[in-house]
Amino acid sequence: MKKNMGSADKLVRVLIAVAISVLYYLGKIEGTLALVLLAFAFIFLLTSLVSFCPLYTIFGINTCKKAAK
Repeated sequence: MKKNMGSADKLVRVLIAVAISVLYYLGKIEGTLALVLLAFAFIFLLTSLVSFCPLYTIFGINTCKKAAK
C-alpha cells in the first residue's frame, strides 16, 4: 500500500469524523442514519491513520506530496 493521501485530506477526514461523532453523542442524529454516518466516520479515521484511500487508487487520485529528489 503506497500512501496516496496528503495532510489536508487527512485533516478534513478527521474533522468530519469528529463532527459526526459529536452529533451522535449530542443526540442530533439517531437510528439508521446515525449508524451509517458512524460507519463512514470510522472509515474516514481508518484511512486517515494509514494515509491510504482505496477509492483514490481506483480513480487515480494521489494528493500525497512527492519527496524532493
